[in-house]
Amino acid sequence: MAEKAISATLVAPKQFEFREYELPEISSNDGLLKMEAVGICGADVGTYHREVPKPRIMGHENVGVIARIGKEAEERWGVKEGDLVIPEEYIPCFHCKYCYTGRFRFCKQTDRGHGQQYRHGQTTVDVWPSIWGGFGQYMYLPPNTVMHKIDKPVPPHVLALYLPLADGIEWAVRYGGARQGKTVLIQGPGQMGLSAAFASSQVGADCVIVTGMSHDAARLDMARRLGADHTIDVETEDFEERIREITGGDGVDVVVNVTGGGGHATADALAVASNECTIVLAGAGDEPISLGVAGKRPSRRDLTVKTANGHSYDSVNEAIGYLTSGKHPELLDIATHQFPLEEVARALDTAAGDGEPGAIHVTLLP
Repeated sequence: MAEKAISATLVAPKQFEFREYELPEISSNDGLLKMEAVGICGADVGTYHREVPKPRIMGHENVGVIARIGKEAEERWGVKEGDLVIPEEYIPCFHCKYCYTGRFRFCKQTDRGHGQQYRHGQTTVDVWPSIWGGFGQYMYLPPNTVMHKIDKPVPPHVLALYLPLADGIEWAVRYGGARQGKTVLIQGPGQMGLSAAFASSQVGADCVIVTGMSHDAARLDMARRLGADHTIDVETEDFEERIREITGGDGVDVVVNVTGGGGHATADALAVASNECTIVLAGAGDEPISLGVAGKRPSRRDLTVKTANGHSYDSVNEAIGYLTSGKHPELLDIATHQFPLEEVARALDTAAGDGEPGAIHVTLLP
C-alpha cells in the first residue's frame, strides 16, 4: 500500500492544488478510508467560490473502503479492512446532550458555528494528519467517526446520494411531519427538494407538490417519477391559484423551502399555508423574511416555522436503507454526473450550473 496519497486541496477561491500527503500511522482506535466516491452539494459550491482562511481538502459526502483499521476501532465501528462504509461528515465529542441522542450536528466540536470544527471536508490541512476530506485518494478516520457499514453491493456513486436523501427525510418527515393525511409542498426541485419529495411520498403523504421555474422542467418531470403528485412552474402558472385547485382551497400542511431564494418563496408558502401548517426553511438564503401576508395573520393560524440544519443518524440509516433495498431505481436518476479526481474543478462548475448541463447530484470518483 502506498505511504503517500494525492488530495485536491483548496487554496484559494476556485483554485485547487494536487498535493501529496503522508498517510498516517494507524493506532488501535482509528482508521484510514480508501475513497470510492464523494458527492458534491450546494455547500461545497459555496466553499469553492469563497475565500478560504487556510487550505483544506473538501468532501463530506464520502463513500469508501476500509484500508487500515485498529483493533479497538474495528470493535467500536463493527467493520474490518475491505468493508464498504459511509462515514458521516460529523466528528462529534460523543459526550454532550446532543451526541447522546444522535443529533451530532449540534455538537460544539463539529458544528460550523463554533470556530475550528472537526468535520470531514471542513477541517483544515494544518490539523494532523491533513487528509480530513474526501477529495482525495484516502481520508483519515478519527476515533470518534460516526460509521455506517454497507452490506449490499451498490455502486459507490449511488451510495453517495445518502446525504441529500437523509436531509430530505430529516426536513420533510422529521422536521415537517409529512405523513398520511398531510399535503406537502416542496419549494425547489434540486437534489434536496427531490429527496424531500421522495421521502414524503414514501411515508404516505396524501399529496406531494413540487414547485420550480421554467428551466427546471426536467427536474419537475423527475419529481413526478420520485412520487410527486403535482408540479408547478411558478413562472408560467399562478402559484396560489394552482394550490387552491389542488387542495380544494384548504392549503398545505407542510412546506419545505429549499429554493435558496429566501423571502419571496417564504411569502408564497405563508400565502398557501393551512391552519397549523409547519414551514421548514432548509435553503432560504440570507434574505430578510417577513411572516406577514396581507389578510392572513400568522398569529391566527397557529403556524410553526422551523429552520433546518443537517440530518440525524437515523435519517442516514433510513436513506441507506432506501438506496440498498433495490426497490427504488428511480433514485438513480438523481445521480447525474461523475468525474475523476483530476477534474474536480469541472465537477464543481457542473454542480454550480456552469459546466455540463442537466446536473443534479455530481460525484467525484477518486
